[in-house]
Amino acid sequence: MKENNQYRTGRHCVFELHAHLVFITKYRGAVFTNEHLRSLESIFRSVCEDFETELVEFNGEADHVHLLVNFPPKVSVSKLVNSLKGVSSRRLKQLHPELIKPAYMKNALWSPSYYAGSVGGAPISVIRHYIEQQTRPL
Repeated sequence: MKENNQYRTGRHCVFELHAHLVFITKYRGAVFTNEHLRSLESIFRSVCEDFETELVEFNGEADHVHLLVNFPPKVSVSKLVNSLKGVSSRRLKQLHPELIKPAYMKNALWSPSYYAGSVGGAPISVIRHYIEQQTRPL
């Protein structure tokens, strides 16, 4: 999507829907390195493409990630989140086996909860700047 044309079109609609998503790790464990975050960004972009959704911005820290997504009205945010978390957990553990936890921790990467906020009231540039300013782990 181009910055100067902020509207997307569907068959019968014109839309501009953005959501700020935040996922935290299970038990808020500090597990991500910069390499893990790079892999996650790639995985999230792939899942977003499958949903005809655009990952506008991504960043994170050792224990959580922020995503800014532009999505069409036909996409349910809860289904998108479910797919983003499920696919990323599975693929990230395939790419980085050190993230596989012992059986007693149930091998969960993400907390079952998440934050989803509509960013229609705030300029996208403000949300984008906020996500860009999140620090990455060492």
